[in-house]
Amino acid sequence: MIHTDIAEILCVKPKTKKRTKTMEEDVKKKKTKKTMKIQGEVVVMKKNLLDFKDAMASFLDRVHELLGRRVSLQLVSSLQPDPANEKRGRLGKAAHLETWVTKIKTSVTAEETAFAVTFDWDESMGPPAAFVIKNHHHSQFYLKSLTLRNFPGGEGGPIHFVCNSWIYPSHRYRSDRVFFSNKAYLPNETPELLKELRKEELKNLRDNEKGGKLKEWDRVYDYAYYNDLGAPDKGPDSARPVLGGSPDFPYPRRGKTGRKPTKSDPKSESRLALLNLNIYVPRDERFSHVKFSDFLAYALKSVTQVLVPEIASVCDKTINEFDSFEDVFHLYDGSIKLANGHTISKLRDVIPWEMFRELVRNDGERFLKFPLPDVLKESRSAWRTDEEFAREMLAGLNPVVISRLQEFPPKSNLDSTRYGNQHSSIREEHIKPHMNGLSVQEALGQNKLYILDHHDALMPYLTRINSTNTKTYATRTLLLLQEDGTLKPLAIELSLPHAQGESHGAVSKIFTPAEKGVEGSVWQLAKAYAAVNDSGYHQLISHWLKTHAVIEPFIIASNRQLSVIHPIFKLLHPHFRDTMNINALARHVLINSDGVLERTVFPGRYAMEMSSSIYKNWVFTDQALPKDLLKRGVAVENPSSDNGIELLIEDYPFAVDGLEIWSAIKTWVREYCTIYYKNDKAVQNDTEIQEWWNELRTKGHGDLRHESWWPSMQTYDDLIEACTIIIWVASALHAAVNFGQYPYAGFLPNRPTVSRRFMPEPGTEEYTELEENEEVAFLKTITPQLQTLLGISIIEILSMHSTDEIYLGQRDSPNWTADEEPLEAFKRFGKSLELIENNIIRRNNDKKFKNRTGPVNIPYTLLYPNTTDYTREGGLTGKGIPNSVSI
Repeated sequence: MIHTDIAEILCVKPKTKKRTKTMEEDVKKKKTKKTMKIQGEVVVMKKNLLDFKDAMASFLDRVHELLGRRVSLQLVSSLQPDPANEKRGRLGKAAHLETWVTKIKTSVTAEETAFAVTFDWDESMGPPAAFVIKNHHHSQFYLKSLTLRNFPGGEGGPIHFVCNSWIYPSHRYRSDRVFFSNKAYLPNETPELLKELRKEELKNLRDNEKGGKLKEWDRVYDYAYYNDLGAPDKGPDSARPVLGGSPDFPYPRRGKTGRKPTKSDPKSESRLALLNLNIYVPRDERFSHVKFSDFLAYALKSVTQVLVPEIASVCDKTINEFDSFEDVFHLYDGSIKLANGHTISKLRDVIPWEMFRELVRNDGERFLKFPLPDVLKESRSAWRTDEEFAREMLAGLNPVVISRLQEFPPKSNLDSTRYGNQHSSIREEHIKPHMNGLSVQEALGQNKLYILDHHDALMPYLTRINSTNTKTYATRTLLLLQEDGTLKPLAIELSLPHAQGESHGAVSKIFTPAEKGVEGSVWQLAKAYAAVNDSGYHQLISHWLKTHAVIEPFIIASNRQLSVIHPIFKLLHPHFRDTMNINALARHVLINSDGVLERTVFPGRYAMEMSSSIYKNWVFTDQALPKDLLKRGVAVENPSSDNGIELLIEDYPFAVDGLEIWSAIKTWVREYCTIYYKNDKAVQNDTEIQEWWNELRTKGHGDLRHESWWPSMQTYDDLIEACTIIIWVASALHAAVNFGQYPYAGFLPNRPTVSRRFMPEPGTEEYTELEENEEVAFLKTITPQLQTLLGISIIEILSMHSTDEIYLGQRDSPNWTADEEPLEAFKRFGKSLELIENNIIRRNNDKKFKNRTGPVNIPYTLLYPNTTDYTREGGLTGKGIPNSVSI
């Protein structure tokens, strides 16, 4: 305490003599203290996201500025305590942003503006470690950063405060907005005068006492069940079970919104109107102006629920049917021609004009022309080959399910007392003609039999699913690994529940490869049923559940329990960008009752309920790629190999590229954590880490809190493995299962999402149709026209990279930390990713690896990091690993 009267602080009345001496010393200090001018630069963005009231807001802010109600900043001392609270650093004199009136302009796009700011600062207060900002204007602005230049004694360089936060008018907050410098500290190493500020900021983000509907300026991170998917007030058909909080329907938690319950079910949360996208997520979790603009532009090209009833009137020829593959190709060649001016007028009545202009292209008559999917660019028939059908299990959009068959016939793990005999009916005589001379036992012994098995996941729901317009099967697909590294389909098993009830077991039919005649047509249909299963599982489980949904609790827990200056928060934060926002939008229009997913994917109204049943068996530690590959039997342990495993399918593009990415991430995480944690004790003594992990387990994934597989978080290795898994899932795993959607499923016959009738039986009209016109029969079986339009519109959006994408190995600011060692380690991480990019290009050009391009000639680039790309072009690139689950 340099300036403060110690006696006054201690509330002790001193002797007169000492008091006089102290006063004399204080006067002397005041005469000798040195006040200096610190020059700073504040970067802000004024434009609210596509807010058309922005012009008025900017005008009112200028009025406030002229009236003296300005934006003020106060630096916080790292050395001197506040006289009013010795646990905090002393506040400096308030400074204001300069020339706001002349610099801020209203514009169509959001633009960054740099303001000068000058602080009067007592040199003896040391380098500032934080600052307080107060917005006395009418409206909010985005605060990107504060930089203090040439601070004396500041180790020779500028002091950076990376903020990236929306600042609302001060009356909206219960406490001051505080930002820390970019120096990282473990809790017990935090400078003494920052500890209370650190704790208070976390308390503000938890704000457990906040009740009612959360407002856009609230900064509350809290948990809620998935109780906002249904709309029970519309009637029982629109009601959906609450996911989470019960043993029947366990689920990860989502972010709390605080909306009131529905009238007919107090356990369900009310929903916003369909076109109201203002769903609460903490303001700093919402899309940037660029991302939101991109998202809306892409959405204008999609068909939503509002359009579905209207499109039916413009589909010519056979209503809601494609009459041939040429009809489907026409979506990309020339689109659908609108019938007449009356139809256009009708559409204009129900579609906002901006959306209409985007949907109806330049000639004014063409509706929904889509870009040509990669799967069709080389050939319009290669997608139908058996080799491509099998290859996509290794290098397509869902390469995370295939497993090695370890016993024959395949066995079921379903409860036989409830479901009867669910084991496979496939026998050796079914597959022997296609085994390339091998017996089943020889193939098993040589690790050459593989299976795509969706039987157990779907069978418990088939009776209910097939009571709707959907008519589908639970499928098993057996494959043989050949000498050239490709997979060859051997048989497809289509199973239904027994007609006398589920407890009587499964009724199955086996189909084997054929190329000609009606047998060839039947085989193509069998592959389509298998693809329908895989498409639904991909969208609901591999994509939504195992990336989007499971990551959100980590985001909430990290913001609630890890300070922004915690090293692990700095490590993980880039991998949380935009996830809460995209998940909220998904709950609003994609996975909700009667939403896009229910309309376009075969489980329909049972989709999310089915994903809940799969979550029961989700294991956090199994999300580590090496462990996942071991669990699926596609790799074996080999201590001498990289990552300690050896792939049994050498040409497995997802696994080969993925293991290199996994290794690079883990090396980066290990190097980073080593800087801050020297031993296991340091992890155990980190109070924030312990609270974070406890809350994540008991609240975020609370339905699985008693599982024994949760790491104890007592060791350095626990921390490294957990952080590596989080980064892998949020970045590479999501990229692998997301950005291949349009390249492969943009042509829906390749990845149908619905089947509408069962396999035709000989002697029926359907079978005759299959004999006479295989294309018509095929198209009548899979996704109909309207759902196709809706489905490919949505996956086009989901497959787009934003123009502000930040890829793995990149950061949004070079000043994300003040610590040199992490910056150097991050550079090494980037270099390792660049090497992986080169490796991927080399492997794709090596003709030995047939699975990397296949008959459709699509090079496997879904795990190409794109670290070297700073062009910010975005679009349907089919490559690049964004840092986070952001679309």
